[in-house]
Amino acid sequence: MRKTGGSRIMKRILTLMVFMLLVAASAYSQTQADKDRAIKYLESTKQAVQDATAGLSEAQWNFKPAPDRWSVAEVTEHIAAAEDFLRGMITEKVMNAPPRPEGEDVKAIDDFVLVAIPDRSHKAQAPEPLKPTNRFGSPEGSLKHFAESREQTEDFLRKHDDLRAHAVDSPLGKKLDAYEWVLFIGAHSERHTKQINEVKADPKFPKQ
Repeated sequence: MRKTGGSRIMKRILTLMVFMLLVAASAYSQTQADKDRAIKYLESTKQAVQDATAGLSEAQWNFKPAPDRWSVAEVTEHIAAAEDFLRGMITEKVMNAPPRPEGEDVKAIDDFVLVAIPDRSHKAQAPEPLKPTNRFGSPEGSLKHFAESREQTEDFLRKHDDLRAHAVDSPLGKKLDAYEWVLFIGAHSERHTKQINEVKADPKFPKQ
């Protein structure tokens, strides 16, 4: 009888442990709605870059509003280079990190990323590895590389269902999970699409 009672207690303990693990996992689980939202955002921000740069002449690509400002060609190169850089960071660093502390409102952080990163009222300096160097050979080369790299980002998102289970510190002062870093990639290109449109709105921007 003692053995049976001990067995029952052990079963209850194991059941409780499994339940707690499931609760912990559900706190960071990625839903299909999350995935659909991110794919839609990545697609729309890719299209925005392509629309903003469509049909530009060489003079328009290379116009700089001021000596210390980037041209549309340089901004486009930066967007393409950053796509590689950020996705590489996610795969090599974020996906090897533990989850964020419990109790965080992940949906609020998702929304914060989508608002804060595209906000051009807060200026930031690009890190040295992401500054324009004509690494893709031409503006058209930058656009081609960007489209190919964005497809890789979308493939990564489609193949992983555990992006909520890994988080690292971010420039936003909060830990972002891998899913939010994917949103960050789209938001970064949105930010710089706004920069492209600012250049095009300059009164001195070439007419053709």
